[in-house]
Amino acid sequence: MDTALTRLVGVRHPVVQTGMGWVAGPRLVSAVANAGGLGILASATMTYEELETAIAEVRSRTEAPFGVNLRADAVDAKDRAELLIRTGVRVASFALAPSKELIARLKDAGVVVIPSIGAVRHAEKVAGWGVDAVMVQGGEGGGHTGQVATTVLLPSVVDAVDIPVIAAGGFFDGRGLAAALAYGAAGIGMGTRFLLTQESTVPQAVKDAYLASGLTDTVVTTRVDGMPHRVLRTDLVAALEISGRARGLLRAVGNAARFRSLTNLSWRGMIREGLAMRHNHKVTWSQLIMAANTPMLLREGLVNGNTDAGVLASGQVAGALKDLPTCAELITGIVTDAEAILRKLS
Repeated sequence: MDTALTRLVGVRHPVVQTGMGWVAGPRLVSAVANAGGLGILASATMTYEELETAIAEVRSRTEAPFGVNLRADAVDAKDRAELLIRTGVRVASFALAPSKELIARLKDAGVVVIPSIGAVRHAEKVAGWGVDAVMVQGGEGGGHTGQVATTVLLPSVVDAVDIPVIAAGGFFDGRGLAAALAYGAAGIGMGTRFLLTQESTVPQAVKDAYLASGLTDTVVTTRVDGMPHRVLRTDLVAALEISGRARGLLRAVGNAARFRSLTNLSWRGMIREGLAMRHNHKVTWSQLIMAANTPMLLREGLVNGNTDAGVLASGQVAGALKDLPTCAELITGIVTDAEAILRKLS
């Protein structure tokens, strides 16, 4: 299926696996790449050395293009960008907009830059800075999300910018891909759907929890890290919702210490990242402290399989999913169904 996205990135199919922390590792990314989609390696929960090793592992598993998701506000963001350039990674994706200088450096080296955005004005801003494409996530999407549904946000962004737009938030099958293309998108991005595949390393008990959920079994909460976060409804999330502010901040401080030890990030480095977030995204100090909850609570659920003590980020599509296909089966099925639908409609 030929679109502006496949031509830009060099993949066979306009299907993107998003960079989910603790989930999008070498095994999943390479499986998506070998199936003809764009797999994106999640690096925010990795040290620099772990990222270097992960890129090498993906390279050993596939010759197809793939991407790496970077934190634009990380203290070593420039070093990680240079690593992508040096190792020939095709795509650099960002959850938060990178600086003009970082965009220029990556583009000059031939790396495709694709930030994720949740508002029309953000798409217009990064398009003006020279990014190659944008991924638009509507409110149905898992993890950090906005309030505007994909069906409203997507066409608004398509009308506002002249670069390829990837649609994310609520996609899981061929009907969704056909609909996204009809809206003017160049492809779709999926997170929860790829989390629920054979190659995903998420523990089986956690996958079973996702598969058992219904369409109304996710909730958007600010109690995980101070920002709107779509997750599965669990007893832990319910407890976070009713817990006091002081207790939540105290827990977050402890999680900050745990995350620092995992990533080898110094306290000075964490403070520098915090100051950058305050400057660029206008968040409060309490939100910064609570942000430490995110990686540790997600790790407890998605890596350790502890659904009682962890948080499970999830899009609303979890309630529509009942199987665990391989990545090849998933992508082939989506593209085949989308092509059939488009032929029928025409």
